[in-house]
Amino acid sequence: MVKSFIPQSLEEALKIRAEEHAIPLAGGSDLMVQHRKGTGVVPEFSSPIMIITGLNELKGIRTEDDGTVVIGALTTSAEIAESEMVPFFVRKAASLMGAISLRNSATIGGNIGNASPKGDLPQPLILLDASVVLKSISGERTILLDDFIKGSKKTELRDDEIITEIRIPKAEWTYGYYRKIGTRKANAISKLSLSALILAEDGVIKDFRVSSGAAGPKVARSRANEEKLIGKSISEIEGLKADILDTHDTVISPHAMPEWRRNTTRRMLDHFLSEVASGAPAGIIE
Repeated sequence: MVKSFIPQSLEEALKIRAEEHAIPLAGGSDLMVQHRKGTGVVPEFSSPIMIITGLNELKGIRTEDDGTVVIGALTTSAEIAESEMVPFFVRKAASLMGAISLRNSATIGGNIGNASPKGDLPQPLILLDASVVLKSISGERTILLDDFIKGSKKTELRDDEIITEIRIPKAEWTYGYYRKIGTRKANAISKLSLSALILAEDGVIKDFRVSSGAAGPKVARSRANEEKLIGKSISEIEGLKADILDTHDTVISPHAMPEWRRNTTRRMLDHFLSEVASGAPAGIIE
């Protein structure tokens, strides 16, 4: 029988984490599957577990004075999907995470901490330059989510730390695009996803971002590629589009159906850029 703890406060949880290196367990939608040994068999954990679902300090969504959106690590996907404070792309991704029963238990901290290449929330969060706050009994540190996730199932989380919140900086966008592709319309694990954003002022592109999920060991994003459009006019998009598409191809993993992933991603990004170039109304491009 695995050793388990149920802390009543964040302070107690941090102490247990430091002394026992217990694995934090909230919704369990990722961890229970990751540690299962077969149908009908109780999952086996190599380390003690710490059930943190009762830690109210890690729940809720708020907006700070500077516009930063702060999401507690134990906030569920269902709560995120319903909150108008959360940016559209994150709400949309949360709303497409499996069945409603899963969305009511799965937490943003768990989805990030699991670091699955097919995780729904890291992709739009990385696009928005979100950061993750990590706490231990010795202190607190904040790290960009793109740096926190190192690869498939690999993160910068230390064995005495707990993810406490996710911070999304305020940003304004003129055009946006989000698409998730799964085996079926609902309750599907992502086979590929894409988010793209453009901020334009007086016809000039001030910011451009694009990221792909389930396209490699971690979210695929190339800031060098994004910079090719920044400072250019919308009228120049068509002439630069082929280079943007070709370069984004290179950040997609050469493994696991690479041709399909590259072709599908290329079509989605091509559609977004073409719509913007053609003078589409500001807003979300379908």
